[in-house]
Amino acid sequence: MAGHREATVEDLYHVPEDGKAEIVNGELVLMTPSGGLHGYAGGLIFASLLDYARRTKRGVALPDNVGFIVNLPNRRSFSPDVAFWTGGPLTAKFPEGAPIFAVEVRSEENYGPRAERAMAAKRADYFAAGTLVVWDVDVLDAHVVCVYRAATPAMPTTYGRGERAEAEPALPGWAMAVDDLFPSG
Repeated sequence: MAGHREATVEDLYHVPEDGKAEIVNGELVLMTPSGGLHGYAGGLIFASLLDYARRTKRGVALPDNVGFIVNLPNRRSFSPDVAFWTGGPLTAKFPEGAPIFAVEVRSEENYGPRAERAMAAKRADYFAAGTLVVWDVDVLDAHVVCVYRAATPAMPTTYGRGERAEAEPALPGWAMAVDDLFPSG
C-alpha cells in the first residue's frame, strides 16, 4: 500500500486525547475507553498491587494506560489494564521490556471466537517478551479470573467467586479475593 509506514514508539506518545494504544503488526491499534465494571476491577487490582509493592519493595504497581516497549517480531508495545514492573527505575518514558505480571480486564468487545484468538495471541506475546503471569479478568460474564503462566500457557488456573486469585510465581504471597472485583451495591 503506497504511503503506508510502520507505527513507531514516537506515535504512541502522540495518541490523540491521551488515549490508549499498542503497536501490533506495524499498526497503531487504538483501544476503547473502559466501562465502569472494567475500571472498578482494574482499580482494585492496582490498589492491591500498590500495597504489595510497598510491603515487599520488590517492584512497582502501574495502573491502566502505561505503555511497555518490547521488541517482538509482531509487537512493539503493550498497554495492560494493570501491571507489576521489576525492570528498573521508572522514567518519564515508557518502560523498556515487559512487566512480570500483566492484567487484562475484559471489555464488551472481548467475547467470541475472534476475541479469544486475539487474547490468546496477546498472552503468547506477553510470555515471549518475558511476562511471567497474565490475568484474564472477566467481570462481565463468567465472573472469573483466569491465571495464565509462562511455564504452562495453555493450562490456566481459574478462580471464581468465593476464591482468592494469585499470581505465582511472579508475585510470591500476593492474592486477592475474586469477590472484591465487583461493587457491593
